[in-house]
Amino acid sequence: MLRLHYVKFILSSVEGLSTNGQNQNTMTETTEQPSRHIRSFVRRQGRVSPAQLRACETLLPQFGIQYAAQTLDLDTAFERSAPKILEIGFGMGDSTATIALAHPENDYLCLEVHTPGVGNLLKLIEAQHLTNIRIIQHDAVEVLRDMIADASLDGLHIFFPDPWHKARHNKRRLIQTPFIAALVQKIKLNGYIHVATDWQDYAEQVLRVLSDEPLLENTVVDYAPRPDYRPLTKFEKRGLNLGHGVWDLVFRRV
Repeated sequence: MLRLHYVKFILSSVEGLSTNGQNQNTMTETTEQPSRHIRSFVRRQGRVSPAQLRACETLLPQFGIQYAAQTLDLDTAFERSAPKILEIGFGMGDSTATIALAHPENDYLCLEVHTPGVGNLLKLIEAQHLTNIRIIQHDAVEVLRDMIADASLDGLHIFFPDPWHKARHNKRRLIQTPFIAALVQKIKLNGYIHVATDWQDYAEQVLRVLSDEPLLENTVVDYAPRPDYRPLTKFEKRGLNLGHGVWDLVFRRV
């Protein structure tokens, strides 16, 4: 019955794939109620490969956390005390797995709404024997609002968020002043935010928004060199070979 339950969820693209009992005890109640907001993503059905489907069926019970409007105990979720890094929008998860493998001392809570990416990261978790990744398949704004405690994160990664490049769609961009104002409350003192984008217009917007937040301080002047821990993606390499730019921004919580 559990396997059939996951198949139905995946094929219907329902938000918040189920998880097993070990994660259901990692939350404490909160009275905060959800509110409507402009979503920074469009949920696409996409093609889920048989291998991705199998990974969701067999591995999400172990590595998935179901969204709930309750505060998540991160140490309980990862079964240890370690620095906690949140990643928003991991795509197909290749960079996520590379970072987690290179930094076993950290735990990575990873958010993505699209099932093919979730399935692919689960495949990488299995292939590389990773134990320091947990996945929530849900809207990042709601996860941050409802599940992440204040001053609980050591870092945040947002790599190549949807640029919504048409002017009429700019309001859908994730990096906006209200979002950052709420997000910084979740980061510990001296924790960091790392954003990377290959759209110059978006990079300029992110620089303005982060620079205007009084609880953040730029680690450099304007844009940072790519930190060693962020691997180059194949698409990024292709773009750089064609002369396209990539902008990294790294700010500290003060």
